[in-house]
Amino acid sequence: MLDRHEVVIAGAGPAGAQCARDVARRGYDVLVLETENEAEFPRQSNKSTAGTFASMMGAFGLPDDVVMNYTEKIVLESPNDHFTRVQPGAVMDFADFKQFLVEDGREAGAEYRFNARATAPITENGHAVGVRYNGDQEVYADIVIDATGPAAPLAKALDVSDLERKNQAIGVEWEMDGIRVEHDGYADLTDAMMLRLDHDLAPGGYSWIFHTGADTAKVGLCFIQNERYRNHQTRDRSIDGYLDHWLDTDPRLTNAKRHEGGQHRGSAHIQTPDRLHAPGFMAIGDTVPTVDPLWGEGIDTCMKSGRAAAITADRCLMSERRDTSDSNMSVYDTLWHRDVAPKAERRLLMTRLLYLASNERYDRLLGDMNDLGIGTLADANEGSPLAIARLIHLDDAPLFGQFLRDRVAERLA
Repeated sequence: MLDRHEVVIAGAGPAGAQCARDVARRGYDVLVLETENEAEFPRQSNKSTAGTFASMMGAFGLPDDVVMNYTEKIVLESPNDHFTRVQPGAVMDFADFKQFLVEDGREAGAEYRFNARATAPITENGHAVGVRYNGDQEVYADIVIDATGPAAPLAKALDVSDLERKNQAIGVEWEMDGIRVEHDGYADLTDAMMLRLDHDLAPGGYSWIFHTGADTAKVGLCFIQNERYRNHQTRDRSIDGYLDHWLDTDPRLTNAKRHEGGQHRGSAHIQTPDRLHAPGFMAIGDTVPTVDPLWGEGIDTCMKSGRAAAITADRCLMSERRDTSDSNMSVYDTLWHRDVAPKAERRLLMTRLLYLASNERYDRLLGDMNDLGIGTLADANEGSPLAIARLIHLDDAPLFGQFLRDRVAERLA
């Protein structure tokens, strides 16, 4: 007898687990396959800074007990300046957050199968109809969803995933105590999420301090090991070496102590997807990928992608004549580009331009933000050409020249 469900999801991260919650609440039979052991979940996949917007907490019904600290502002730093914006947020305990999504999904009717590593899709006439897992085990479904992140075994086999190594960002973070969130010469980081642009600390990337209460914080950095990284890197310094360097040189971190078991490592791809679906199939979360390229926020976008997939599944399965054809599954693409990552290509171009700039240009950028006010930053963040133009100077011509040369080289490669 076939092991059959209406929806099968590979991966119990924020995207997969949120999709399962929504699909189950709509009354469908949904199974989630998760690689990890349930008793230790999510030790292997506890990789996120878990900083997100306060609005996301309400939109997805998340409880206060998964939050380490509610924050009140975002601070942007350069080597010699800073800019503060009021922006409610939340720094979550990522493990507690993931466990909540699983348990809440189960209460809604979702089934979870741990120790189940998805390895390949099962197809019939080019249509995804199931998943092969743990070598020779099979499960069938009307709709198959890959939420496994960059591994993407199902999406790759169906030619949906096109993640490129040159676009892979790596990151490391520690939960620490002994942080001086108030220090002369620096912004007040009390109840703040701080992002720092400084090639000496994160060449071609950024670093962060997310306050988690009292003298504790999440401290980390990430970058892409591409040409921008090589232009700014210190010879033979690993990503851990850059973090050590920051701890040694920033007076706010002089007495910082790392929590035992408080290290998180991860990676994400900073690029826009070419495809998101195939007949009977959708790729969600970091499988495609979904992380915001400009600010690195991934939880909100992953959850939104899971919800968009659930809405699409409902549309495809709600009638007696179930339709999971390519054209019907394309509803997911529309929702993704509208609700999950609007203006994704423009934001990616802004990100690449930003990381080409020098430390001196970062200082000037933050000075401009302080002079022009919050409205300009908000509009620029939305991709407003007028707001972006207000942050550009005549002597940026060499920067734009390099940016254009890089774009041409990419297209010719």
